[in-house]
Amino acid sequence: MDSATMIAMVSIFTAGITISIGVIAPSLGEGRAVSVALTSLAQQPDASATITRTLFVGLAMIESTAIYCFVVSMILIFANPFWNYFITPATGQ
Repeated sequence: MDSATMIAMVSIFTAGITISIGVIAPSLGEGRAVSVALTSLAQQPDASATITRTLFVGLAMIESTAIYCFVVSMILIFANPFWNYFITPATGQ
């Protein structure tokens, strides 16, 4: 097995782990945030504007974590910065 194949295998495995863990945690956090917000809205309907606004800001921040993990996994698959270090010595350039 040459070094390019090894880099490809490690990159694909790392991208899979990154996206799986990076999506599970934010989805659990979003579910909990929506659940607590709905409970708060049921208990205090007068504060619905404040609770809703705070909920959407919080959900956007939680979702940004999943988006960052997705970007890192796409970089590892399509624009891997480690390719240049292992392919250049192999071709002799």
